[in-house]
Amino acid sequence: MAGSLLETAWWIPCYGLAGAVLTLPWATGLVRRTGPRPAAYFNLLMTILGFVHGLFLFQQTQQGETATIVWNWLQAPGLDISFTFSINSVSIGAIELVAGLSVLAQLFALGYLEKDWGLARFFALMGFFEAALSGVAISNSLLLSYGFLEMLTLSTYLLVGFWYAQPLVVTAARDAFLTKRVGDIALLMGIVALGSLAGSFEFPDLYHWADTVDLPDGLGFLLGIALIAGPTGKCAQVPLHLWLDEAMEGPSPASILRNSIVVSCGAYVLIKLQPVLVACPGSDMALVLIGVATAVTASLVSIAQIDIKRALSHSTSAYLGLVFVAVGTQWTDFAFYILLTHAIAKSLLFMSVGSIINTTSSQDLTELGGLGGRMPATAAAFVVGGLALVGVIPLGGFWAFYQGMYSLWFDQSSLVALILLINGLTAVSLMRVFRLVFLGDPQPKTRRAPEVAWPMAVPMVSLTILTLLIPLILQRVGLIPAWDDLNQTAVALLVFSGCLGLGLGGLVNLNRSWTRPIRAPLRFFQDLFAYDFYIDQLYRVTVVWLVQSLSQISAWIDRAVVDRLVNATGFVSLVSGEMLKYSASGQSQAYLLLIFFGVASIGAFITWLLW
Repeated sequence: MAGSLLETAWWIPCYGLAGAVLTLPWATGLVRRTGPRPAAYFNLLMTILGFVHGLFLFQQTQQGETATIVWNWLQAPGLDISFTFSINSVSIGAIELVAGLSVLAQLFALGYLEKDWGLARFFALMGFFEAALSGVAISNSLLLSYGFLEMLTLSTYLLVGFWYAQPLVVTAARDAFLTKRVGDIALLMGIVALGSLAGSFEFPDLYHWADTVDLPDGLGFLLGIALIAGPTGKCAQVPLHLWLDEAMEGPSPASILRNSIVVSCGAYVLIKLQPVLVACPGSDMALVLIGVATAVTASLVSIAQIDIKRALSHSTSAYLGLVFVAVGTQWTDFAFYILLTHAIAKSLLFMSVGSIINTTSSQDLTELGGLGGRMPATAAAFVVGGLALVGVIPLGGFWAFYQGMYSLWFDQSSLVALILLINGLTAVSLMRVFRLVFLGDPQPKTRRAPEVAWPMAVPMVSLTILTLLIPLILQRVGLIPAWDDLNQTAVALLVFSGCLGLGLGGLVNLNRSWTRPIRAPLRFFQDLFAYDFYIDQLYRVTVVWLVQSLSQISAWIDRAVVDRLVNATGFVSLVSGEMLKYSASGQSQAYLLLIFFGVASIGAFITWLLW
């Protein structure tokens, strides 16, 4: 009975697809009389069913039961492409995280998009989103995981461009799609190369191949870079990180999932690829360099943002940079800790931010202030989410950071300093946002701002309570060590870095009228961080300029060389045909003699060239 129940795990991604299909009559406008809300209810119902189904599966896997589902997609002589699903406590736990946060995000969206004419279309895209996320969680095939990642790329494009009547939204959706495509193409090349070398796309077969193979340095490095490129784009890591900032043009309910679990899917696949990357020389160093560069730069950039959603989105890139560092140093437990705690805390922060935007119709930090007394539930959600993200005892972020410091304490002390630095900078950024939004004097847009209605408040308060209960859940499953076993020095440093960041964020003067520093060095650093180290401008004068120049040269060659050559060939053929028609005698002997002399001439010419 238990085995048959586990074999139904592949149904869970189908719940999301079924919800998306059920919403199509409203999303396409075939049904107008009832309004779009029934579509939202259908999709929400299917998501709840998937969550309940996953609860039964998680109960079975917690007892140590596992299963593998195999789907033979293509079989031919010498070719066997099968898709497998791995059902265990980790994969089902990931599915439950996806389904649970999706339920809360959809409840939140019912209030946030209550008067939006595209509500049904939004929920259809959310169902597609959820199906792809659940598929990545249980997939045990690299090729199948790539297919689900492509579904996420498409759904990201559609959700970012949800309000497609706005020019900035169209540009953001296009940039997000194209930036991800760069990494996806490289990943596809790596998958094809890896499949031809290993003879299989299944992760267990790839692990066995990686244990026995000895790749040359050049080939191994190129293969590793190709496999890393896809997660780099999905996780918004340097140099493919600009899309996440622009993706904030989409609706806030979509940002709840995008900044918590969508970007984590690329990291999830990267963690599964970690045994393969060990066999690729140089890939571990590349992962660490990418992670360190992204974590430091994104943390600094988030401090200088005046858009509240963009400030939080850059911290997402920073935390996923730590995941890259964890995979590069082969500490995947640290990576899983970060993914779990960051997903829940960041979802809560974006719910709080969505409530602020919905109430004030603004996401500019310079236009907000004094909301702490007017929106207590929203302020409490931001405080709990921020503390859980920074790592305050005993919330989830603390245990994630401690796991990283414990893993790297003796061998990688410089990376321990990186964790402390990111913790402190994140605390500065969050405290800065909290001061500008919830403290101080009310601004014109916040003077009469009320608390959000219950459709948005209920999921936000529920997630606040869940965030507070995360330490108890981790302790229940045995993921938190006893207090006597803790490294007291690491605990003290971690707490100190968080308190120092909160203190700096609270004490540094952030007067709204002081929009530009007077001193040139301060102004230089402010612009450097606010414009993301001018990477966008750097791309414009390098990559974009190169592509435009090559396209112009290609267009000129096509017009001036290829077209003229083709036209000349056609003209010669036409003229020769007109001339030859007058020499046609109808005698086959003459035709054969002409062909003989022609072939002989060509043969003599080729012989002369070879000689």
